[in-house]
Amino acid sequence: MNKQDLITIVAEAGDLPKAKAGDILDAVFDAITESLKTKTDVRLVGFGTFSTSKRKAGKGRNPRTGEEIKIPATTTVRFKAGKGLKDAVN
Repeated sequence: MNKQDLITIVAEAGDLPKAKAGDILDAVFDAITESLKTKTDVRLVGFGTFSTSKRKAGKGRNPRTGEEIKIPATTTVRFKAGKGLKDAVN
């Protein structure tokens, strides 16, 4: 499923025009993104939790040349599925 498929499903379920459903999905994604930028978890009961996690710097190797490279520290996004989502999938 891609974003357009999701927009179509939301539009049909909410009896909305696709443009309005697209705006709503964009607003939801923007709200989640803004919360994660400020390191605030987003908990959707029954669905799951989006959170950020720090990945420390490390060393790696370029597989082509074997040269050692430095891998910088980064912040990653994590998603932990909630019980409702796990039960629905199983």
